[in-house]
Amino acid sequence: MTTPNTLQTISMISRDAAMVLGNTLDLCKRVNRDHDQDFGVKAAQIGQTINVRRPIRPTVRTGSVVDIQPIVETYSPLTFGNPIGADYALTSQELTFSVEDYFDKVVKPSVVRIASEIEAQGNALINRFYGMVGTPGTALTNTTARSAVAKALALLNKNDSPREENRKTLLNDPDFNGVLTDSNSALFNPSSEISKMYTDGYQGTYASFTVFMNQLVGSHQVGTYSGSPVIAATFSPNTVWSVSSVISTSGWGSGVTTLNMGDTFTIAGVYMVNPQTKQTLSTLQQFVNVLTVSDTSGAISMTVSPAIVTSGGFQNVSRAPTASDVITVAGASGAFTQYALAFDRDAIMLAAKELIPTSVGLGKTTTDDQTGIPMRVVQAYDIRSNQEIMRFDVMIAWATLYEQLAVKICTL
Repeated sequence: MTTPNTLQTISMISRDAAMVLGNTLDLCKRVNRDHDQDFGVKAAQIGQTINVRRPIRPTVRTGSVVDIQPIVETYSPLTFGNPIGADYALTSQELTFSVEDYFDKVVKPSVVRIASEIEAQGNALINRFYGMVGTPGTALTNTTARSAVAKALALLNKNDSPREENRKTLLNDPDFNGVLTDSNSALFNPSSEISKMYTDGYQGTYASFTVFMNQLVGSHQVGTYSGSPVIAATFSPNTVWSVSSVISTSGWGSGVTTLNMGDTFTIAGVYMVNPQTKQTLSTLQQFVNVLTVSDTSGAISMTVSPAIVTSGGFQNVSRAPTASDVITVAGASGAFTQYALAFDRDAIMLAAKELIPTSVGLGKTTTDDQTGIPMRVVQAYDIRSNQEIMRFDVMIAWATLYEQLAVKICTL
C-alpha cells in the first residue's frame, strides 16, 4: 500500500521542478503563447497540428467602380513533436534520501537540462529568419553595438512590427551582452539596473527592446562559395502568399559551392516594399536559403524565404529578379558568426500541453507560473528489478509565425 509520504514527496518534487524550469528560460517568456488552448484537448498527441491563421492582406481600390478581390487566408502550422524528458531508476535504498538531497542531486540538474533543451529548440528557429544586420565574421564593438541594435529596430519597423510597449525583445549572446553592457552603462538608471547587467544579464529596456543575456542564442557558419553568382533566368513570381520560392542561379564556383541553411543574401535591384502601401523602400530585400544545397556545375536552384511576390496584397518586393541580377551573400565564404536576436513576440509561437495522467504509478503535473509550461513527474515501481522508475516529461511545440518580425544581429 502506498503511503501518503510518497505522494507528498512526488508533489513537492514536481513543484520544485516547475520553479527551476521557469527560472532558466528567457525566450519562452517573450514569444507568442496564445495557442495552448487551441488544441482543444488536455493532452496533445505527437504530430498533432493546428494552423494559426494570419490576417488577410487586401489591396485598395481607387475610384468608385467595384473591384472585387479574393479573400486569401494564410496560416502557419504549429506541430507537437516527441516529448522532452529525463529518466532514472532508483533502488529502495536510494529512495531513503531526503527530499532536499534528492532535489539537489537529481531533480534540479535534470530540470535545468530539460529547460535548456526547450530553449535550444526555440533558438534553432533563428536560421528561418531572413532579416539580418551586420556582417558574419565582423565583430561588433563598443562603438558599433548600439548602432546595430538601432538598425535592427528600423528593419522591424519597416516590416510592420507593432508599436505597442513590451512586445520586442533582444536576446544577446554572452560576449555581445558584455559589449552592449559597456556601451550602455551610462544610459541606465538607477544604479541597481546597472548592477543587474553584470549579475543576471538583464539590462532593462533599450531602443524599444527588453534586453536579456541568453547563452543559447544561435550561431551560423556561412557556406563555402566562390565565383560571381547571378540570377540565371527571369523569375516567375508568386502571385499569392507562399512559404518559399525556388530561384535558378548560376556563376558559382563549379563543384566547390555549398550554401548552408540560414545563409542570407540580397539580389541587385530587388527592394523591400512597404507591407501596406507597396511603396518601394530604399533597402534591398533580404532572403534566406532554407535548404542546404551544393552545386556540381556552378548552377544552383535555391529554395528561399520569403517567397517572392510582386503584386497583390502579399507583394513584398519591388520587382521580380531578372537574368544577370547579381547575388550578394552576406559574409565571406566559410565565415562564422554569433547572433543576437531582436524580435517581436509574434515572430515565434510556443505551445505547451499537459500530458495525460498515467494509469499506474504515482504522478503529479504542475504548471510553472512564469512560463505556463506543465511538467509531469511520474514514479512507478518495477517489480523485476526492485527499482522505482522516475521520469520527467514536457510536451511543447515551436514554430515561426511572422518571419519578418525577427532580425538576426551578427555580433561576431
